[in-house]
Amino acid sequence: MPTLALIHTSATLVPVFQQLCKTHLPSVKTFNIVDDSLVSGIRAKGSLTADIARRVQAYVSSAEAGGADHILVTCSSIGPAVEASAKFSAVPVLRVDQPMADQAVKTGKRIGVIATLSTTLEPTSDLVQRRAAAAGKQIELSSVLVEGAFEALMAGDSATHDTKVAAALRELSSKVDVILLAQASMARVVDTLPSADKRIPILASPPIAIQHLASLLS
Repeated sequence: MPTLALIHTSATLVPVFQQLCKTHLPSVKTFNIVDDSLVSGIRAKGSLTADIARRVQAYVSSAEAGGADHILVTCSSIGPAVEASAKFSAVPVLRVDQPMADQAVKTGKRIGVIATLSTTLEPTSDLVQRRAAAAGKQIELSSVLVEGAFEALMAGDSATHDTKVAAALRELSSKVDVILLAQASMARVVDTLPSADKRIPILASPPIAIQHLASLLS
């Protein structure tokens, strides 16, 4: 039985991915590594620093030592560190937003990326551009930062967060062929949108990543 290690930067993502694994990877063993100080460190320093990247690599090495046959890192903000760490791993390492980026590139030319944190928006936008280049496809990328939404969420005002994200999604959907959610936490807002506001695909990384792994491990 193969083993999948999941590395998270928030404990709230553990049940989300456990349910997805139960549904799509029923015959795969899983274990979780969680450190929510990674993202808070990025926010405090304004970018992914070398010391944080080294810690990500240490977690990847720990997951491999723990018996993982595959490793999934579920946070987009540390994506560049995940790619760097993969080069030193004897087992495959996947950043959560790569399958989503590949699907977006296949879906349309005008691609939108939306986030509530600039530290997440930038690495996801960069990934989409690089995956498009690797696929030999010309794209038009629109990156949108939803100002004030993350701060509202951290202050316990989820209603304001959801309202701001929904408004940004509606506006962006009129300009692009497909939208990527740079943060999985925004997916619940999509579920509340009326069908008229979901006339284009709006992609969230967790289910796409797990389905991608299911295709590899089946």
